[in-house]
Amino acid sequence: MRIALCNEVIAPMPFPAQCEYAAKLGYDGLEVAPYTLSEEPQRLGSAQIAAARAAAEDAGIAVTGLHWLLVKPAGLSITARDSAVRKRTLDAMLALIDLCAELGGRYLVHGSPQQRRIEAGDTREVALARAKDLFGAAAERAAAAGVVYCIEPLAADATPLINTLEEAAALVQEIGNPALRSMLDCSAAGRSESQPLNALVERWVPSGMIAHVQVNDRNRRGPGQGEQRFAPLFAALLRNGYPGDVAVEPFDYVPDGPGAAARAVGYIRGILEALGQP
Repeated sequence: MRIALCNEVIAPMPFPAQCEYAAKLGYDGLEVAPYTLSEEPQRLGSAQIAAARAAAEDAGIAVTGLHWLLVKPAGLSITARDSAVRKRTLDAMLALIDLCAELGGRYLVHGSPQQRRIEAGDTREVALARAKDLFGAAAERAAAAGVVYCIEPLAADATPLINTLEEAAALVQEIGNPALRSMLDCSAAGRSESQPLNALVERWVPSGMIAHVQVNDRNRRGPGQGEQRFAPLFAALLRNGYPGDVAVEPFDYVPDGPGAAARAVGYIRGILEALGQP
């Protein structure tokens, strides 16, 4: 189980410095938000991609995957009524799948709440059908690239579409491509799920539905900086043979980005040591 840091937490640093800092803190990898690399990450050239991968390798750290996929360029949406917007969005999704593979990543996390809103006048069913078409195409490219594309359930205060693991799983099962799965974001789950985190793991990890985990408190700070306790989560992941990575993704950085990153990895390593994991 690799422990990664979502790189936007320390994004004011240049990418090579992010890699060095995360490695020194004891992270195994960086989970990269593509918008931190470029205003148009879907158009990164081979030299830029090679430089980013080399920076990670030089620091002895992996690029584990990608998240926050559709922040840039502006104007993307998987649920837009405008077919041209959906085409641009799909093109970006496919390019980011290729980028993930080229960086050595294993997975992509499709959250991007603002880019999956239900347009005025549309029904939830219409919006979901549009999203399904794009997720199906992304799954095909992910399978070809050898990565996993994860639909991220998010709380209703962030987006009205796909709020629970149950909803994400239904969509994944309907599409029926093993390269498309879901994931567990602890902050979102703490606000939208009726079961605690460890129970969600017990239910969904054995089926293979959860392909990735992001740890953060429901108060949007780092793990260990709120009411949620994460030892039961990690115990359940280990008990169920979870094969994926775990990424630290706070949104409210306390005391600041570098400090939040340092505190989180110490907290997680302490839990894993107590559970008998090096």
